[in-house]
Amino acid sequence: MLTREKTEQILENAELIYSAEAIAETIQRLADEIAAQLSNQYPLVLCVMKGAVVFAGHLLPKLAFPLNFEYLQVTRYHNATRGGALDWLVFPQNAIKDRAVLVIDDILDEGVTLAEIRTKILDCGARSFHSVVLADKDIGKNKPFHADFVGFVLPDRYVFGFGMDVHSAWRNLPAIYALQSGAER
Repeated sequence: MLTREKTEQILENAELIYSAEAIAETIQRLADEIAAQLSNQYPLVLCVMKGAVVFAGHLLPKLAFPLNFEYLQVTRYHNATRGGALDWLVFPQNAIKDRAVLVIDDILDEGVTLAEIRTKILDCGARSFHSVVLADKDIGKNKPFHADFVGFVLPDRYVFGFGMDVHSAWRNLPAIYALQSGAER
């Protein structure tokens, strides 16, 4: 864990990528797109913890139709900045059968995590699978997964804020920032 001073220095040196205002407008657009497609399906909405909790907290009140809400928790990062093996921590298997499922995630980076989530949800008998991500990172190569609803396309930099962390800090920021080029990951 970093010291308070180091976490403050990270933010001081970071570049603002998307403001709180831009995020709010994007979330409304996403809510409208989701409603147009899923409002008559009484979906099960799953938040990918921990990263998507802030995004889900802003998106859910804008979905003005009946839904059920659960969460799942899976990690590839283990407080690092590069993904590793996938660990399933929480999975609501019983709630999925015969449901339209919408998964909310913060960022689509390499696509590995969401691809595996989709496979597991469909293997559990979901009627359909849909996904929404606040951000899709342009990594310059093909991904094994593409989200149905995308808020922003981000540059291939390490980003944090609005649910996304840097060394377990700064999930609570109302905007999205990128680490300074060449900064320690």
